Amino acid sequence: MSIDGTISIRINGEHRRVREGLTLAELASELGFTPEKVAVERNLEVVPRSTLGQVKVEDGDELEIVHFVGGGDVTVDDSWTVAGKTFRSRLIVGTGKYKNFEQNAAALAASGAEIVTVAVRRVNVSDPKAPMLTDYIDPKKITYLPNTAGCFTGEEAIRTLRLAREAGGWDLVKLEVLGEARTLYPDMVETLRATEVLAKEGFKPMVYCVDDPIAAKRLEDAGAVAIMPLGAPIGSGLGIQNKVTIRLIVEGTKLPVLVDAGVGTASEAAQAMELGCTGVLMNTAIAEAKDPVLMAAAMKAGVEAGRMAYRAGRMGKRMYADPSSPLAGLI
Repeated sequence: MSIDGTISIRINGEHRRVREGLTLAELASELGFTPEKVAVERNLEVVPRSTLGQVKVEDGDELEIVHFVGGGDVTVDDSWTVAGKTFRSRLIVGTGKYKNFEQNAAALAASGAEIVTVAVRRVNVSDPKAPMLTDYIDPKKITYLPNTAGCFTGEEAIRTLRLAREAGGWDLVKLEVLGEARTLYPDMVETLRATEVLAKEGFKPMVYCVDDPIAAKRLEDAGAVAIMPLGAPIGSGLGIQNKVTIRLIVEGTKLPVLVDAGVGTASEAAQAMELGCTGVLMNTAIAEAKDPVLMAAAMKAGVEAGRMAYRAGRMGKRMYADPSSPLAGLI
C-alpha cells in the first residue's frame, strides 16, 4: 500500500492503482460494469458471483473480469457510398414482375436491400384509391431509386426523371435509355447526352450501360455517380457474359460499379462481387423465381459471400497440383 491509500493491481493485463479496501463488486461498479453481469477471476481462481460484495481487492492481485458478447462477430464496416449517401447492403432490387405488392415487400425484406428501383408511371385516374407501392414499401425507410425503364430516347428519360423529382424530391436516379425492344441494350449516344443534361440540372444519375470500359469512362466524365454495366441482356438470366470487361470497368473508374441486368441466380451475384463490383442490381431473377422470397434471401447471401471472397483475396491459379499436406516424413 502507498501513502495515498491506494494499492497496485492488474486488471485484464493492465496495471492500475485503486483504493484500498474496495470489494470486487465495488471495483466492478467503479469500472462502469454491473457486478451481476460479470465474472471475476482473482489470482487464477474464479470468485463466486455471490461473494463479490465481500471479497476485497489486495495489493498485487491479478484480476480477469469478463462478460458475454456476441460470439464470433468479425464484422467490420464495409459500407459503400454513392452521391454522398451511405448504404450497408450491396444488393439493389427492383419492384416489377411480382404477383402483388405483398410479395414484393416480403422479398425486399428477405433481401436486406436498402434501395429499390421504381418505375415512373401515370397514376390510375379511374381508381385513385387503388393500392400503391408506397403503401407497402415505406420510402422513409427504403431509398427509392426512380428509373427510366421503357425510355428509348434521351428526351423521354429526362422528362421522366424531371417528373420523378417533382413527385418525390429525388435527385439520386437510375438512367437507362434503351436502343431497341428486342435486346433492351442501351443506346449509349442517347445515354451520354441524357447524363450530361441531368448532371447539369443537379441530378445524380446512376447509369445503365454496355459493358465497355471506354463508355464507362465517358459516363464518369459526363457526370454519372455510378456505372451500371449489364452482365447480360435485361431479364435473360444468362449470368455475367464478359467478366474481363466488367473487371476493366471496375479497375478504370473511381465510381461505384454495380452489375445491372443478366444475373439469374446467387452464384452469379457472387461472381459479380468477386470481380470487385460495388454491388448488384436485379429484379427478374428474384421476381420470377418459383419462390421469390427464398431467392431474395439466396441473393443476399450470394452478394455477401462474393464480397467477402473479394476482400479475402483468392488463391492463385496453378497449372498443376500442389499438395496441402507436406511430403516430408511420409511413410
